[in-house]
Amino acid sequence: MVFEPGQVIIRRYLRGPWCTWAQPMRVLADDERGLLLWHPVGSDFARLVDADGNTQHEITVDRMRDPKLTGLTWREYDVLVLMPPGAAHSVWWFFRAGVFAGWYVNLEEPYVRRPDGVDTNDLILDIVVTPDRQWEWKDTDEFDERIGHPLYFDEATAAVVRAEGDRLVKLIEAGEFPFDGTWTDFRPDGHWPPLRLPADLG
Repeated sequence: MVFEPGQVIIRRYLRGPWCTWAQPMRVLADDERGLLLWHPVGSDFARLVDADGNTQHEITVDRMRDPKLTGLTWREYDVLVLMPPGAAHSVWWFFRAGVFAGWYVNLEEPYVRRPDGVDTNDLILDIVVTPDRQWEWKDTDEFDERIGHPLYFDEATAAVVRAEGDRLVKLIEAGEFPFDGTWTDFRPDGHWPPLRLPADLG
């Protein structure tokens, strides 16, 4: 199953029986480099929020009280996302008012295709990268706290996640693809509207 340029698909994060994130994305390419997606400011997205306003960043999903996938509006940065085939990460290019503002490495399970989108599972640990390739880890405390939880990962899996992050840091420091300037001058089609979620978010 190959997605067509211009097609709008849903990128979802799953954890156990819960969908924790849903984001409509416009397909720019689906080829040997990966699935290249676009999501502009003003578009819909949804995340799992409980009755007390907690997200997964605050507590584990099994401790959330009456969690619901809640529709929100994407703000501040337009984002280009590359999901390489079979890779345990995605790379995000952030743009503010059309100007490249940096990369974001999201460590996640290799995605699974379905007819209307792709499913993955967020592995919590991330890397934030400035336009001049200065980088730092993100969410390290949350990552460490989740080790050993049955809905998250054990120590062996955590070590694999860290190793994938370390591998990507080497690419960042060397200025190798995808951190070599590719797509930092990307400009969207001016006729593309903000993206909307379907009524059934799950």
